[in-house]
Amino acid sequence: MSTWIKFCGTTCLEDALASMEAGANALGFIFAPSKRRVTQDQAREIIGKLPAGVERIGVFVGATVGEICKIVADADLSGVQLHDGRNASEIYDSLPVQRRASLRIIRTILMQDGGSSRGEALFRAFGAADTWLLDSGSGSGKTFDWQAARDVVAGAGGRIRLIVAGGLTPENVGEAITTFSPWGVDVVSGIEREPGRKDPEKMKAFVAAVRKAERR
Repeated sequence: MSTWIKFCGTTCLEDALASMEAGANALGFIFAPSKRRVTQDQAREIIGKLPAGVERIGVFVGATVGEICKIVADADLSGVQLHDGRNASEIYDSLPVQRRASLRIIRTILMQDGGSSRGEALFRAFGAADTWLLDSGSGSGKTFDWQAARDVVAGAGGRIRLIVAGGLTPENVGEAITTFSPWGVDVVSGIEREPGRKDPEKMKAFVAAVRKAERR
């Protein structure tokens, strides 16, 4: 099975289309304080012009359940990425049944500052999430201690769908795949020419590096 690839921090239609052309499976739209933040209206306009097939993931920090559900419906998101302690079941329970069945919920674990111990507790407490993302901090552009993080993954007993993020680039994503054998990878700054704008050549190089690592 091919590694799922998410290009996050999408801010315009041009970059969204270039991401799909490069081979991304999912686009991330940040609805939280960030240089790459988009409004609900901006996301809806971009998503409304995209071909079918690409996942549209909204990234939320500290938003209420009502705010999240409103944006999911209005912007036609296919998934949400949570960066706080909110239980995934709160989101599911507040959505219409038809939307609930197809929505991907990604739970983020920040690995810096003792994140390993917190991560193990989160795996136990928030099992309703169907996918887990290990990150070094929202938009930090830095990697975390990959070897230490392997203990977190091992502690979950292989029962999780894992995404690795945080400081990934075309140059190091192959090593990340070798280290974790993740279900997916997530990148922002490593494929940009400047904050909020993608670099088409870096995007293509990133996807090529992922596929090369899979063959190994």
